[in-house]
Amino acid sequence: MSSYLPAPVVTNLGDGFYDPVLPARFPTHRLRFRNQRWAEHVGLGNLDDMAWEDHFAKFSPLIGNLESPLALRYHGHQFGVYNPALGDGRGFLFAQLRDDDGRLLDLGTKGSGQTPWSRGGDGRLTLKGGVREVLATEMLEALGVPTSKSFSLFETGEMLFRGDEPSPTRSSVLVRLSHSHVRFGSFQRHAHARDLPRLERLLEYAIEHYTPEARGASGLEARALAFVAAASRKSAHLAASFMAAGFVHGVLNTDNMVITGESFDYGPYRFLPTYDPSFVAAYFDETGMYAFGRQPTVMLWNVARLAEALRPLAPDGDFRAALQSFEDTFHSAMQSRFLARLGLASRGVDEDARLVDAIFGFLDLAKGLGYERFFFDWYGGMTREGHALAGQAKAHYAGGAFDNFRSAIAHYAAKRPEALDHPYFAGDAPCTLLIDEIESIWSAIDERDDWAPFESKIAAIRTMGAAIEASVPIISI
Repeated sequence: MSSYLPAPVVTNLGDGFYDPVLPARFPTHRLRFRNQRWAEHVGLGNLDDMAWEDHFAKFSPLIGNLESPLALRYHGHQFGVYNPALGDGRGFLFAQLRDDDGRLLDLGTKGSGQTPWSRGGDGRLTLKGGVREVLATEMLEALGVPTSKSFSLFETGEMLFRGDEPSPTRSSVLVRLSHSHVRFGSFQRHAHARDLPRLERLLEYAIEHYTPEARGASGLEARALAFVAAASRKSAHLAASFMAAGFVHGVLNTDNMVITGESFDYGPYRFLPTYDPSFVAAYFDETGMYAFGRQPTVMLWNVARLAEALRPLAPDGDFRAALQSFEDTFHSAMQSRFLARLGLASRGVDEDARLVDAIFGFLDLAKGLGYERFFFDWYGGMTREGHALAGQAKAHYAGGAFDNFRSAIAHYAAKRPEALDHPYFAGDAPCTLLIDEIESIWSAIDERDDWAPFESKIAAIRTMGAAIEASVPIISI
């Protein structure tokens, strides 16, 4: 077990970056999820039930940490429209700590009460929203996507009214573990206010704690360029991870992107049932701005807004190379992520690119083939051909596009052949997290207070993660 290493360094930023707030007081505290493996990773695994409740439902400060929770200030583009009225409206930064590698980590909240940035909202989180976020983070982590981790979920005993789900509905408070809460919108706020001293202070803070590749740059302009390039590369890796995972975030606003390239804040997300570039997650995304296939373009647009915010610190700087690093990294990351999802060893850039093109060409025509089913059937390459051609999706594995895919994958070797001996691959179906499954899990909780399907799904997701982790690089925070 790791040691607990408190590191409340955010206060070094000083005034103008956050607001001290008081956590809400809830009628009850019923623990619904505790992420013990990550608690042990950050030295908090030995907390007993009472201490866990005290810190993560009542929000008594951790020893040596922030004395008061901090609601962070930021702005952001929401569906392309700039909004200067944002900030932590139903969450706050609760604590900061370091892992054994010295990386700075945050414990943040969702549903912990009103703040100066609540804009009339109640500052609460529905229990369904909490359950959905736990499931999302578990699935994404298992698939190798850089993501925040759901650390704790308590049901809080209030009845909430929402316009987008049956009400009244149950309430919860969630604690997340993540690498950073410094958003693209954090820089936009100070750029919008033309507050160059705070903009520079935030940049230096972000470089010191999160961007070691920019520390050696000489001069403010060079550091700003190196910082944007690093954020661009990390965002490109995230975009490629989304594509390989078949994940649609739903709300890729600039306030929902952080400089460390982690995904977080899961509202109307979806996993693809079948390959469809136009698939959207949010019912209110009427134009398809954040559709599955548009996510890389949107993330690059958001990186451009980050560069725009930092231009006052580098008025003569050429940010084009920093933005180009997104394109270059994305293409190479797509190859590595799809190879990882198929458990295959690389055969070089050109051949790997041909394989990825063949995958998309096949999936585009294989209407009705489950996205996860494809990766499950062909994990390990031609080693699984007999399984795939005799399985439930065998009817899809025919035709010219399939022949192109089969030709492209034919010479690839499994990176870790022993992974196929895991019991997961002896099953007849992949682990999925489609919307109907989530709704079924929630119905059991809502109607019968039955948490068994929720717990079973988490166990199944972790079993899948254990099966593929030899070949899929689980990107930890």
